[in-house]
Amino acid sequence: MKKFLSVCLLLISVSVQATTSRVSSSDQPAERARKLTVMTYNIHHCNPPSAGTTIDVAAIARVINKAKPDLVALQEVDVNTERSGKGLNQAKELARQTGMQFFFAKAIDHQGGDYGVAVLSRFPIIDSTRLILPIDPAIGGETRTIAAITVEIAKGKLIIFASTHLDLKEQNRLTQADQIVNLFKTSNLPVVLAGDFNALPDSQVMQLLDQHFTRSCQNCQPTIPVRNPNRAIDFIMFRPTNAMKPLATRVIDEQYASDHLPVVAELNVL
Repeated sequence: MKKFLSVCLLLISVSVQATTSRVSSSDQPAERARKLTVMTYNIHHCNPPSAGTTIDVAAIARVINKAKPDLVALQEVDVNTERSGKGLNQAKELARQTGMQFFFAKAIDHQGGDYGVAVLSRFPIIDSTRLILPIDPAIGGETRTIAAITVEIAKGKLIIFASTHLDLKEQNRLTQADQIVNLFKTSNLPVVLAGDFNALPDSQVMQLLDQHFTRSCQNCQPTIPVRNPNRAIDFIMFRPTNAMKPLATRVIDEQYASDHLPVVAELNVL
């Protein structure tokens, strides 16, 4: 993974700062991992849309614990912001409440703290990095990042797991998708990428990513809004194609905790 991270840092044209945080875990990789359960969840900074300004980390943790995922990609995560409470690292607290390890990748400064994406893992985190995705200066946009970790899912079996959240503007999303392809195409480890892509399944962004990654679903269920959802923009994908086989993908009907529905995929490791 060190070689992979070095390649990533050379490919990206901005300086990156990696901040790794972990909680202790007694979980050890199984001798042979046959199946991975992966979740992606835009958590809306743990603010249930129907609850005013309330921050309810426990609600998100309950959703995760009920699904029992091995790996979780989180988006819209607050760390020490005024709106969520100074001293509250949502990634760290979710890791504590789920018994998992975590890594947070800051995207922007927000209300005196940090805001970005994160990953949770029931496997030990061997390595981690924060990667910054490009924004077209001509159209502007909010900085977007990738939180990428290396985990050992079985004895001697390493994979890269990454969480991201693409921009609201299509041209930025296309540039970011192209950057993602370039960042991960050199990896000699299988890659699982998950997140909020802000793009529909038949969009140019997803068509580009589909050329290099295999999505866990083709006729994906809608993930937003939580009541009467009508579009899918949250996805789980992997590369290379022969590394895994998608077994099932489901969208959890959880209408309180966030403004997105969480997606869970079962992947058979080949």
